[in-house]
Amino acid sequence: MQDITLHITDREGFDHEIKAPTDMNMNLMEVIRSYELAPEGTVGICGGMAMCASCQCYMESHHELPEQGVDEEAMLAEAFHVQENSRLGCQIFISESLDQLKLTLAPEE
Repeated sequence: MQDITLHITDREGFDHEIKAPTDMNMNLMEVIRSYELAPEGTVGICGGMAMCASCQCYMESHHELPEQGVDEEAMLAEAFHVQENSRLGCQIFISESLDQLKLTLAPEE
């Protein structure tokens, strides 16, 4: 499988069904930016270094996700609008196991 389907609800509440490549080593934040699902400069401000939480997402489906790293845990501990299902999109890389993942972008801080 080269592409997977993601279901993303943007910050305005609109749902998007998009295709994401599994063969380009992209993360969720990069996919969100490439589809322009949030205004430019509001997602991935730190460039994917887990230092800003601008790519925080709420995972709405029950996919097996990689464990949170120390940097992600620390950033989410300081971020606004954090929920039990919050993750940083920059820390979740696109793989076949994420096919049909449903997520919602957290509000802008």
